[in-house]
Amino acid sequence: MMAENLHLTPEEDFPEDLTDVGDQQLQVLDSQIQRQLDYEVVIEGEPNPETEFRHYELDEEFQSRDDR
Repeated sequence: MMAENLHLTPEEDFPEDLTDVGDQQLQVLDSQIQRQLDYEVVIEGEPNPETEFRHYELDEEFQSRDDR
């Protein structure tokens, strides 16, 4: 079994519709995006806008699922 990537860079694929993503995979994506945000802030001094957008999209999906 291959290990999941720890980061999800802005160049890597990201699901267009998070409603189709299972809960466990959504948690993995969230972890990858959070690590990428941390990395970008430390290395580049600020997050990439694409990474920030993905983080926002994940937060929205988690909130939507909590509201159901």
